[in-house]
Amino acid sequence: MLQENNKTLSTAESCTGGKIAHYLTSVPGSSNYFRGGIVSYSNELKENILGVKQSSLIKYGAVSKEVVEEMADGTRKKLNTDYAIATSGIAGPGGGTKEKPVGTTWIAVSSSKRLVSEKFMMGDHRERNIEKATITALDMLRRLIEQEATE
Repeated sequence: MLQENNKTLSTAESCTGGKIAHYLTSVPGSSNYFRGGIVSYSNELKENILGVKQSSLIKYGAVSKEVVEEMADGTRKKLNTDYAIATSGIAGPGGGTKEKPVGTTWIAVSSSKRLVSEKFMMGDHRERNIEKATITALDMLRRLIEQEATE
């Protein structure tokens, strides 16, 4: 769809650890539309590379709507692409809290026209969480491209 619409994509991955980029680059010809990605596991990279506001990280935490949206917009602008996907979550098995249990995942997709984000509760199995988040993120991208292509 990206190639058909002559669009480009970048990624900012935290909880998916580069799995989205891996899936994208597994497809022959992906260099025509995939510019690259940043695995921003630390808050320092989110802030210094992706442009996430320190105040957002402090107030909402890395696993939040605000931060994942800033990650997506920042990546799209930094890597100069038409679309960007961002993920942040608690893959598990540890790291969860009462407010944000293991499996809590935020995904955002950004374009110059729209920014969509959604919270998911993926479960308590790390590999499944990473896989589900990857597939869900790519599906969110697909839906946004379809929506914008019909406008």
